[in-house]
Amino acid sequence: MARRSSVDYLDRLYASLPYFLPITAVVLFGTFLFLQFPPLALAFLPIFKLNQILSISIIDFISIRFVAWFCVFIFVVRSYKVNHFIRFNAMQALLLDIIIALVGAVTELLAVILGRSEAFGFILQIIASVTFLGITAAFLYSVFQCVRGKYPDKIPVISEVAYFQVR
Repeated sequence: MARRSSVDYLDRLYASLPYFLPITAVVLFGTFLFLQFPPLALAFLPIFKLNQILSISIIDFISIRFVAWFCVFIFVVRSYKVNHFIRFNAMQALLLDIIIALVGAVTELLAVILGRSEAFGFILQIIASVTFLGITAAFLYSVFQCVRGKYPDKIPVISEVAYFQVR
């Protein structure tokens, strides 16, 4: 991956901030794990509170999360005045958020198809737990790499798509 400019400390901070969108969205998928491991729920309490703030509706169907998502996309990812490092990380965070939305849509579709069968509860628990753990791992890896000033470009497919979007 091409390195386009140097990364100072403020850029590292700004590049880390968009990753709070996917981690706050995925916290609801962690319900099954939080019930099994209460200390994990305690560790994610600030993230859960941030999710509640982002879920506040401004108008009927427009939440603060929705507005923040589009602001990041329009004013950060699509602005060539912003450092490439920040734009890449913002796009990668938005792609992780899209994955969460897609998994949520698939689980709702499965709920309609499978209804209240016993298998659905088990399938839902697996999908939710894997999604939560995967996005949390991507969040930790990405923020750690941002703090180090390095591109978090080892997330399969997501990093490649993010790179091609911010050329």
